[in-house]
Amino acid sequence: MMGEADGTSSCGVLHLVLLPAEILHHIFSGLDARDLGRLPRTCRFLHDFVKGNEKLCKDVYLNTLDKPAQGDPNLDWERELHDFVRLGLLCTDEKVNEQVRRTLFLSDRSDQTPPRGLIRTMCARLMNCHSLLKHASPTGEAQNDAGTHAASRNAAALANMFREEPARVTFMTRSFIYERARGEGKLLQLPSTPSETHQQSAKLHCLSGRPLLNYGRTRSTRVYPYAAAKVYDLRQNTTRTEWGPFLEDGSGRVDWEKVEAVMIVLGRNIRGQKLTAKVFADLWERSFAGSWARSYVPSPNRGIRDLDLQDPYDVAGTWLRVVCFVDYNDFYNFNFPGDDQMPREVPRPPLDVGEATRIIVMKVHVTDVQPPGEDDGKELPVVHFYGVSRSVDDSWDENANSNLQGTVRLTKEGEVRWTTFSVFNGHVRWRSEGIQIGGVGSARGVMGHWFDNDYDPHGPCGPSAFFKVSDRAPSPKEDDDKRITFEDFMPIVDFDAELVGDSDDEDYVVGEWGEDDGAEEEEEEEEEDVSEEELMRDLMALTAPDPDLINLLFHGHHLVDQ
Repeated sequence: MMGEADGTSSCGVLHLVLLPAEILHHIFSGLDARDLGRLPRTCRFLHDFVKGNEKLCKDVYLNTLDKPAQGDPNLDWERELHDFVRLGLLCTDEKVNEQVRRTLFLSDRSDQTPPRGLIRTMCARLMNCHSLLKHASPTGEAQNDAGTHAASRNAAALANMFREEPARVTFMTRSFIYERARGEGKLLQLPSTPSETHQQSAKLHCLSGRPLLNYGRTRSTRVYPYAAAKVYDLRQNTTRTEWGPFLEDGSGRVDWEKVEAVMIVLGRNIRGQKLTAKVFADLWERSFAGSWARSYVPSPNRGIRDLDLQDPYDVAGTWLRVVCFVDYNDFYNFNFPGDDQMPREVPRPPLDVGEATRIIVMKVHVTDVQPPGEDDGKELPVVHFYGVSRSVDDSWDENANSNLQGTVRLTKEGEVRWTTFSVFNGHVRWRSEGIQIGGVGSARGVMGHWFDNDYDPHGPCGPSAFFKVSDRAPSPKEDDDKRITFEDFMPIVDFDAELVGDSDDEDYVVGEWGEDDGAEEEEEEEEEDVSEEELMRDLMALTAPDPDLINLLFHGHHLVDQ
């Protein structure tokens, strides 16, 4: 027949398999990643065309996701694409997700170890999440009004995958803290060696940035008391951990379960603040926002000094810090009970005594850049900085108003480690150790522990986090008392944002992540909405601003030029 001789059907339609390879490539490169995976199952010809076709897989990947920032020439595009599809299936397929979650939870309840195959799958998919963020790069758009947080297609894809509650539960609640919360009072022992699943799940939770404060469909199970017990347990702070968020084995590797506990404690307290709800909305209420390297976007008009050109961490500028602490009597009684016979491997009981929260503005500049030391990662130098810190919400608190100095360096595993010292009258009083979530230059910022500079075995200690809000750095010639102005604080606040509460979350389910509805109703009756006058008083705690400027801000302009 004529159609068979010239490669067309009897209807005059050209067979797809007879098209030139270049045209097929152009057609298939526009497919969705999951659809490309289905294509090889249609016929042998298309199977042979797609399988091993790195160029096609690369084009489909780049049509969907970011161009990897690192530019790895040995990247396996086919494997990366397949891993992305598998992760999406596991997160969004209700049947698969429910089967995995049911198996894991039954294992928790029965004290049985989940099947090894399931654990391997979990770890592999968790690593896929980390890989997507590692390969993230800016799209050219910003996620916030200040323009300091770059958008990423990889981060957006992860946020979409974990938008639904079952996926978050399956992947982000596998750490020991959540096991304790699910244990319903059972006495659990800390594992002798860190569980890979615990650590990878906690890391993903930290990268997501939205702390899951409540657990399960019962309205009474809260995670916060278990996280607080971990954060304030002095037994966690030893010379081997350097009193920071590091593992007990002395390796200097990050203990992501410690970082997760810090995030949960800070997140709970941040949501309870009034001004803070607006201040932290850009990061703490957007999944995976700024959780990748170089996601902070510097101002093109910033002043650059010679030392700044040698600083790969982008240290110079204005940072916002939040610090929490409990009353020292509660802290001491928790750590040194009269009949303390508790073995070290047994975690202390849940802690829920209430905390104070301080919001602090830090303004720092680079003072020195040195080669890495013996215990540091060798890829980047050690940067020293100096500056000032001033309390926003309690200006009378002398512990929040100090000079500041510190260092930034890489750990041997490639994480970014920040060490800060609070200096009062020339003497160092407080110290902090933290890890920058997402890597070098991430907008997500730094989380870790603060403690006594002399490592006092009786404490106190607590959680701390800070993130960059602008490139306004102090001049070394300025007097310390004049280095922070009202304008430094303005880029932080989104005055258009609603006050954030659990019930405001787009995926909030009563009794799922929020408090008990009865308790919530009582709190709503007791709390009034924050008035403009209250907000103005909070802002004026930083400095004595121009009232006309504040009036302008409240009526539409909520960002002062940097």
